[in-house]
Amino acid sequence: MAEPFVQLAPAKVNLALHVTRRREDGYHDLESLVVFADVADELEARPAKADSLSVSGPFAKGLGVGETNLVSRAVAAFRARWSDAVETGLALHLTKNLPVAAGIGGGSADAAAALRLLAGLSSRPIAVSDLADMAAGLGADVPACLVSTPLIARGVGELLAPLPEFPALHIVLVNPMIPLATADVFRRLRAHDNYPLPELPSPLTRPAQLGLWLAETRNDLQPPAVKLVPVIGEIVAHLAETQGCMLARMSGSGATVFGLFGSSGQAHQAAQVMRAANPDHWVAAAPLILPGA
Repeated sequence: MAEPFVQLAPAKVNLALHVTRRREDGYHDLESLVVFADVADELEARPAKADSLSVSGPFAKGLGVGETNLVSRAVAAFRARWSDAVETGLALHLTKNLPVAAGIGGGSADAAAALRLLAGLSSRPIAVSDLADMAAGLGADVPACLVSTPLIARGVGELLAPLPEFPALHIVLVNPMIPLATADVFRRLRAHDNYPLPELPSPLTRPAQLGLWLAETRNDLQPPAVKLVPVIGEIVAHLAETQGCMLARMSGSGATVFGLFGSSGQAHQAAQVMRAANPDHWVAAAPLILPGA
């Protein structure tokens, strides 16, 4: 049997997220520093008579494989736009390693992986701009996940400015296994017109530079998320106290909390501490994916 085509769908982490405006269409303009951790879902494809999707892995339970699944939607959108680009059907299999509704872009990363996979199999070149437009139609986080490199995201997430450099850092992710719907968090957001992100230092190459910049930022969605799921605040406080932690904060709309560390050893030690304290939580330690990786 031929080897399957594989795309990884790495976890997206919002190191800072400022909500700057509530738009007339009900959505919000954001400014966010986004990075990706080297922990991922995995999407593989084999040639088949027709397109299909199956799911396995620790977070497969309750995840549908029909038209509502973002992978299925991404494949359908690609087929509708470029009907003859990938001649064979594809039997897709998603290994779901990342928790669902966790503020780390799991579903969006999966959709982006599907688009990259199909574009890679295409018999004709697919323009990056066309793929990015399709990604934006699938969800606010999908364009960022399509590139999976450190970037500043603006608008509802579709205006991207990839960063040419970024410090080599390690991250610990902790999720209390409580799904948190983005809409519920935004409904409890008090201020919708917060100030934008400060200007990033250039070049951004040293962890200390990033740490000073992050100290001037925040995640505007963290306070309402903590009101909904108080344990988020407890995880932030506990992770911040672990040795070597530069910053502990919630990612996206939660409930995943991250801690930034300068070394792999510090990150893995902190992950052990968090697992011991909360054995029922999902905990992962990984390096950040750097520009050009």
